[in-house]
Amino acid sequence: MSQGKSIFSVILSFFLLVGHVFDVQPDQQTFCPTRPGVPTLVIDAGHGGEDGGAISLTGALESHINLAVALRLDGILGLYGVPTLPLREEDISLHNKEAQTLRQKKNSDLHNRADRVNAQENAILLSIHQNSYPNGRYSGAQAFFAPTDGSRELAQTMQESLRLTLDANNSRLEKQIPDTIFLMNHISCPGVLVECGFLTNPQEDRLLQSSTYQTKVAAALAGGYLQWIT
Repeated sequence: MSQGKSIFSVILSFFLLVGHVFDVQPDQQTFCPTRPGVPTLVIDAGHGGEDGGAISLTGALESHINLAVALRLDGILGLYGVPTLPLREEDISLHNKEAQTLRQKKNSDLHNRADRVNAQENAILLSIHQNSYPNGRYSGAQAFFAPTDGSRELAQTMQESLRLTLDANNSRLEKQIPDTIFLMNHISCPGVLVECGFLTNPQEDRLLQSSTYQTKVAAALAGGYLQWIT
């Protein structure tokens, strides 16, 4: 079976289950036992708390969308017995209490995220973000890889899963993350940052605020990751 078809099969099997998973309360969900030897996926919902990230055309905060996708991804992977470590599960910043200014809080938050990733044995990092650009015509999800072993291959698989699931006409390719992005350049494990879409594009702005589409994005990320670890 080709890689593309295999990813699609994983995503399709998820959608057959998704109605059950997200129609019940978290404490009622059924999860598979954790698979031995499988890496722990550290799920980073970018920004949070006072740091809302980018703001969409309609005023939605990037941090809220990041968290919604991250929680859905965590739920999906639980069905497959994949160990996960969400860095945040609510709308908070992860800064130390000593930080006072917004700049200090952002700096502390990023250092704490990097420390938590590096402290996790056998980890993989997936950081979830939303893109923005002054010109609203740009659209499409894109995966960026850290300068660590295995990151490029994971990003390639993620990019293909995003294309197959969200937009077959998306011609964007995976790229190495700029060295200005602190978290992705201060980890020792494989890591990928995914920009799920453009909040400055009217169509994607509407989609990214839809719970159905957020689940679809999460399924694409889950499909790509499951393909990569199998």
